[in-house]
Amino acid sequence: MKNVALITGASSGIGKEFARIHAEKGGDLIVVARSENKLIELKNELQEKYKTEVMIITKDLSNLSEVEKVYQEVKNANVAVDILINNAGFGGLGKFHEREWEKDLAMINLNITALTALTRFFLDDMVKRNKGKILNVSSTASFLPGPMQAVYYATKAYVTFFSNAIAQELHDTNITVTALMPGATETGFGSTSGMDKTDLFKDTASPHTVALDGYNGMMAGKLDVITGLTFAQTLMLKAAPLTPKKILLKQIYDMQQEK
Repeated sequence: MKNVALITGASSGIGKEFARIHAEKGGDLIVVARSENKLIELKNELQEKYKTEVMIITKDLSNLSEVEKVYQEVKNANVAVDILINNAGFGGLGKFHEREWEKDLAMINLNITALTALTRFFLDDMVKRNKGKILNVSSTASFLPGPMQAVYYATKAYVTFFSNAIAQELHDTNITVTALMPGATETGFGSTSGMDKTDLFKDTASPHTVALDGYNGMMAGKLDVITGLTFAQTLMLKAAPLTPKKILLKQIYDMQQEK
């Protein structure tokens, strides 16, 4: 395999678009997700259309015992990962004390722990080769506190600042780390999290556009890529640091009420 990108959460949404973009550019792929059937469909599509080589790894990364197995399968196959795209993640709507703890714990495991572990495993190999690119999918939510999605917003804050920190640690290498921060995007995330019934998901971005912006930003070695925002959302994001926190919290709380 050559010019290999490993993509988590590759069976749908932004992750699937990342896979299509990389295959179109002639790269080979390792695609990771829970649904083997969807991964097989994606593999068949990419092999037929782009003649690219695709390796499938079926794992639930919210189960931490499965995370290191991904790395071991790649090592056992003797494949070097040139690009790591940590895309897998999910959110959930509701007051923290009323939500099922198991779901929020799984969210933390997937959004934070799995992403951090995979970065650690594959980054070590990249450093030894002094070559590689990492793209961690965060969210514009990472800039704000998120009442009604307290855990999700907090996990994405971790992703953004973790990515930025290790990018600086690697400044004297040929390895770059990019944080992708999309706004509301037209994927299964909205229906899964319940956000599709809120004002924030009235105008959603195309997953292909978000993935392309992220991919191109990663290849250019950008630190942050912000994409998929409406004009109103852009204004709100820029105004957030100047808005009194209690007012900002109420605005976000109101926007995340089911309609």
